[in-house]
Amino acid sequence: MNPLMNIGEAAKAAGVSPKMVRHYEQTGLLPPAERTESGYRLYGEREVSVLRFIRQSRRLGFSVPQIAELIGRWGDDRRTSREVKTIALRHLADLDEKLREIAEMKAGLEGLVRACAGDDHAHCAILDNLAAESPEAPRHVARFVKPRRRRLAPDDEAPRSARAAPTSGHVDLMAWMQGVHTHQPGAGGKA
Repeated sequence: MNPLMNIGEAAKAAGVSPKMVRHYEQTGLLPPAERTESGYRLYGEREVSVLRFIRQSRRLGFSVPQIAELIGRWGDDRRTSREVKTIALRHLADLDEKLREIAEMKAGLEGLVRACAGDDHAHCAILDNLAAESPEAPRHVARFVKPRRRRLAPDDEAPRSARAAPTSGHVDLMAWMQGVHTHQPGAGGKA
């Protein structure tokens, strides 16, 4: 019989953070953990194996829905390798498209950088190009305000209704770039 681990031990064994373990439980990739009488999570080797699988899948850029599909196939003795390969091929096609979009963005940005003198004068070709369809300059300075995070009780003991929505300390780069690509003027009118 394998000993059960607390969230920190399970996270360390799987190579992820405790925060990600909680996130994977909230998204349904990892089944809810057993709990001690005092409410602390307990994990066994099976859960650690799933966490390692998720970590490896994330390293390859699979999305949460894709990982859920892969986990489902992993646990299905009747699966075919064709089904799994189809998931991977779809992801590969998505990555190829994103690489094409990144290359377009990089080429566009390189052109803007080359056009900018980068000197002490106010004229800036970068700003001129970004504002090409916007004749009025703003009268205020735009600021990014970072949202405040709510602290959770130890090991998320607070009732679900009292918890803040999960937030991430990082931006999903591909999702962000997809949003940038679809909101650019001349991007086929997508919004």
